[in-house]
Formats: sequence, structure tokens, C-alpha cells
Amino acid sequence: MSDAEPTPLARALGRMPSGLYVVTTGASDAPLGFVASLVQQMGFDPPTVCVAIAKGRDHLEAMRAAGGFTVSVLDGESAGLMGAFFKKYEDGASPYDGLATSAAPSGLPYLSGALAWVDCKLAGEHATGDHIVVFGTVSDGGLQREGDPSVHLRKNGLSY
Repeated sequence: MSDAEPTPLARALGRMPSGLYVVTTGASDAPLGFVASLVQQMGFDPPTVCVAIAKGRDHLEAMRAAGGFTVSVLDGESAGLMGAFFKKYEDGASPYDGLATSAAPSGLPYLSGALAWVDCKLAGEHATGDHIVVFGTVSDGGLQREGDPSVHLRKNGLSY
């Protein structure tokens, strides 16, 4: 990423708030997860969410193979949990090794310390620009405590 001042367009796009989430997919014995901010509820009946995944990430193939994913909604109390997903791990190690998780009905884990979680069945995808938007029909979920989700703003809306 460049140290140059973001353009007016980049700054304007950066003011569009998003949340902070951990999206999990893969086999229940070897979950694969990532920190996501491009997550949104897209429908009510049936409840549907979408997750944008940068093209070329292993998570997309794992999500297709698993047929679904969970979304852990982070708040101020649980935001520190995402740090595990930014580290490099040796073969056989995972960010989930040191985190408390619970199993969703699909068998996929979600973060036990998250504000809320949803369990989703893959419902489709759409390629757009440098991301693939994956749609999931929500099959279950829960609020684990009262509170407000974390809100994320970017300085540059044209990059991470």
C-alpha cells in the first residue's frame, strides 16, 4: 500500500461503514477462517447474507466444498479475537487452536466470544471486480450477549 494521500474518491468510499466479522468455512476438524468487513444482510425471507472474498483466496474453494460458512459478529469485547487471523502459522497449526469455539448446527465453528453468530448454507455467488460475492441462506444463529457490533471505517475505500 502506498503512503500517498488517498484520493477524494477513496476517502469518500472509506466513509461507508462496515462491520468486523470472522467468517469460517472448511471441514469442522480443520476450519479455515478470515477477518471480513464486507458482510451484509441481503434479504429477509429467507434471511440471506453476503460475504465478499478477494479473488484468489483459498477460502472461496473451501466454502464451495463445505457448502456453507458461519459468520461471527465482533464487538468491542470480542474484537481482539480477530488478531489470531492475521498471524502466520506453521503447518498443522491454526488460528482456532487458541480460541474458544462452539459448533453451529452445520458442524462449522463460530467464535464463542463473539457478540453474535449466523450459520449459512451457500446459495450462490457473483464475480465483481477483484472480489467474489458469496450469498448464504441463514439456517440458524444467535445473539450471545447484548451489545453493539464493531463498526469499521477505512481511510482509503479503494484498498484494505
